[in-house]
Amino acid sequence: MNSFITPTLTSKLPNVGTTIFTVMSALAAEKSAVNLGQGFPDFNCDPKLIEAVSEAMKQGLNQYPPMIGVAPLRDAIANKILALHARQYSAASEITITAGATQAIITAILAVVHAGDEVIVLDPCYDSYVPNIELAGGVAVRVPLTPGTFRPDFDKIAAALTHRTRAIIINSPHNPSGTVWTENDMLRLQEILAPTNVLLISDEVYEHMVFDSQQHQSAARFPGLAARAFIVSSFGKTYHVTGWKVGYVAAPSALTSEFRKVHQFNVFTVNTPVQYGLASYMADPTPYLELPAFYQRKRDLFRAGLKRTRFKLLPGEGTYFQCVDISAVSDLGEADFCKWLTAEIGVAAIPLAAFYGNDFDQGVVRFCFAKKDETLNAALQRLQTL
Repeated sequence: MNSFITPTLTSKLPNVGTTIFTVMSALAAEKSAVNLGQGFPDFNCDPKLIEAVSEAMKQGLNQYPPMIGVAPLRDAIANKILALHARQYSAASEITITAGATQAIITAILAVVHAGDEVIVLDPCYDSYVPNIELAGGVAVRVPLTPGTFRPDFDKIAAALTHRTRAIIINSPHNPSGTVWTENDMLRLQEILAPTNVLLISDEVYEHMVFDSQQHQSAARFPGLAARAFIVSSFGKTYHVTGWKVGYVAAPSALTSEFRKVHQFNVFTVNTPVQYGLASYMADPTPYLELPAFYQRKRDLFRAGLKRTRFKLLPGEGTYFQCVDISAVSDLGEADFCKWLTAEIGVAAIPLAAFYGNDFDQGVVRFCFAKKDETLNAALQRLQTL
């Protein structure tokens, strides 16, 4: 009789388990709660975008596209960045279409981070950053944003730079806090990085969700940052199609060359008809130019309703997230409060501690307001019973 050994496995990500987003969405479904936890819209995209993708399919554009992305879409992105940020990227050698922003980020990290390299992340941060760094063999160095305001502390950032620092990841507008970096913030970062070889990964997926007449300060606007930056954005966020998983990276040609070496072997390329549909749809800039006003109205509706609760509103400068202080509502920790809120009140939220490396609990939770007005009003009606 044959004897078979069951292989043992040592996890490459031993600290990663089921995410809080999966847990809360499952609980929301179980309790029939209004899900303001995960960050995606519950409304449809523009029918014209669907038509553009459908037309590309009908035209037979259904086979492999070029590894770097179809030329019309790369051209459209280059033109958009030039118009908005006055920086010219070569569509041929400096722009790559990706399978969403998350793939873009891990590809950039795998392309430049070697074993033992340090990468600075600013806590709280999007949950893919640190596992990506660890998969590359790097070491994540967590630098806290200022609690309460979530503004960058440049003294702490400067102090974290060492000869082992390979890159820093920034995110503005910021998930989870909704904080937006200012021009002075970007200039200060440029000054700090100027004498170093540190690369920049600038996560700008919420670039078109900046409110109150502020302007998105892309790394592309600052020569000293653009020269060392992978700039990441997302069509899913901009056009309400998160499930399509299409994004892009703009970077100088030397960085793009290394990026594409990894990109061709982790996804190779990206959905063909969607790329052509997006290129056609981008001929009219109106949808992304009007997006700040679209989401600001939703933010204002949601904040006005929250003001009739005991939650303390934190600033909401950008993104489609709103953070609140729960200290006047409950003595529970953030995670327990979110579970209670979902089960007993019928509204799902996300604890901010989930975005910290040390589960820092400051009594703050995050809601997503990328929802239909009726969804937001239903949630607010329940929250106002607290």
